Amino acid sequence: MIFTARQIIEKRKQLWEQNKEIELDRDYRESIAQYLLQKEAAELRREIQAQPELLIEMFFIVVDKEQRTVPFFLNELQWNLLEHIKKAIEDYAARKRNHLKFLLLKGRQGGFTTVITALQLSYAIVRKNFAGYTLADIADNTEAIFTDKAKFVLDNLPEAIKPTEKYNNRRELHFLKENGKGLNSRWRIATAGNKDVGRSKTLNFFHGSESAFWDNLKSILTGLGEALTKDSIQILETTANGYNEYKEMWDDTENTWEKLFYEWWRTQEYELTFEDTQKEKDFKRHVENAVGSDNVENPEWCYQRCKWLLEVKNLSWGQLYWYYNKWKDKKEDIKQEYPCTPEEAFLASGSNYFDIEAVSLRMSEVKDYFKENEPKTGYFEFNYVHEKIVDSSIKWIDDPTGYVKIYQGPEWGHFYVGGGDTAGEGSDWNTAVFTDNYTKEEVASIRIQTDEDLYARQAYCLGRYYNNALLGIETNFSTHPVKELTRLGYKNQYVREESPDKFSGQLTKKFGFNTNKQTRPLALSMLRQEFREHPERFRDLDLLVEMTTFVKNEQGKAEAMIGKHDDMIMARAINCYIAAQQKEVPKFKAKEESEVEKIKNDLVRKINKAKRNSKWR
Repeated sequence: MIFTARQIIEKRKQLWEQNKEIELDRDYRESIAQYLLQKEAAELRREIQAQPELLIEMFFIVVDKEQRTVPFFLNELQWNLLEHIKKAIEDYAARKRNHLKFLLLKGRQGGFTTVITALQLSYAIVRKNFAGYTLADIADNTEAIFTDKAKFVLDNLPEAIKPTEKYNNRRELHFLKENGKGLNSRWRIATAGNKDVGRSKTLNFFHGSESAFWDNLKSILTGLGEALTKDSIQILETTANGYNEYKEMWDDTENTWEKLFYEWWRTQEYELTFEDTQKEKDFKRHVENAVGSDNVENPEWCYQRCKWLLEVKNLSWGQLYWYYNKWKDKKEDIKQEYPCTPEEAFLASGSNYFDIEAVSLRMSEVKDYFKENEPKTGYFEFNYVHEKIVDSSIKWIDDPTGYVKIYQGPEWGHFYVGGGDTAGEGSDWNTAVFTDNYTKEEVASIRIQTDEDLYARQAYCLGRYYNNALLGIETNFSTHPVKELTRLGYKNQYVREESPDKFSGQLTKKFGFNTNKQTRPLALSMLRQEFREHPERFRDLDLLVEMTTFVKNEQGKAEAMIGKHDDMIMARAINCYIAAQQKEVPKFKAKEESEVEKIKNDLVRKINKAKRNSKWR
């Protein structure tokens, strides 16, 4: 009798349901392995060659959540993923798609790492010259995947179908005979950040496990680029970890990665029966009459969520009751561990300093507004005479690559404030954020990664443009921008203190903002309060993006994530701190105005003289 792979799998499932005995299952797998080697099983062997993943439910075993050894029967999520990959491979062969690259965002305990590892192992057992590679986030997970999800499966295969091993240690499985013949296939696993990452001639399959938790995801992918074949399967699966490189890849609509998100309720076992009719009645009443709450710690939040899942997602009462019971244990963590949408997964994760949901909403509002009201982008040009800026010559130049953005022009009688943060050790940006001190709305910004004198001169021009705005530039790393503003004659700099000169006794002013243990947390707290109470005042997208990756570290200090920036945040925080000092719009004295005119007339005379002496006149 000739059997198909599906018939063999269905029979194995029937036997398991009847007996639940792993020894009986082992005997069944042994008999099927012997049958697979027979002449009449030629068609079955071709079927498996074309679809190696069939081996998983035919022969693999696994340790389940209750620590029992059981047959590896795919759950709905695992089955759906393998079917999706299978269809993608078919479409690739038919030239309907150009890549087999997947970003897989998941909740907890969906079994994706297990099934992806099993898929690579099935390819290595069936396909010659196959090379698979897995990177895990930490060493413990690396060891667990190799030992529990790969080596355990291989060691328990029927001997009749177990491939000849060159070795199965050193976190690598290599199937090769001593004479150099055989499959010559392999699967390896390593930890992200290891210096040997990607050292392979070719890779047909790459799996990144918990890739949102890697320190440098994009650089790792760049390093792997040359090793990956054009038709390689690439899967980056992970739970969310806040706004980081994985989130950027997920949001990027121009890249070649296909996004896959699997909701928690697609796991069949996530359902719970009511203990008694009274609890069922009470729960249903709470859900149907839910009024909602913004506080995830409040039961009304969960009842409202369950009401939405009931009415919009058509979940059963058993699923809702399961979710409610998980919420009672998890509270805030429920949104990360069992997210209902991709956005919720990213928003819920990470120890963010700002309300990340409010930041995300404001980013969306700003992007929508800018679709029809783009900010002016460019820089200021001016005449520079006797090492001074001629104020009357300052003019705006539109340039989409410029480093100054203007959201709203100055209004007569309004006072403006500009807070600035200077670059540190050449790795960050020189930034400034300007606000209307009456409305408190952001009106302009500077973000420039170049010489400090150019930054200072653009700040000078922007300050003059906004009615001689109060300028407070940070002085910790470099005092050059403040000194340049002083040398240029800018008359409205923030004064952090006045101290007596040790010789004359006269009070001297210290310009600029000093960031220290006292001023930094206070400035940041003022900024956080400002955003919490008035997010509508924030218009700068660079600033909002930085807020998504600004977190509290293990010591409780607020700082940017590794590899991220906080320059705009600090500029805006300084702005909040110094704003109280802007009480009036300073006016230049008549003498100073005449000096400007003198410089201007001087320039005109020099130009005219040059024209007279030129042989090209």
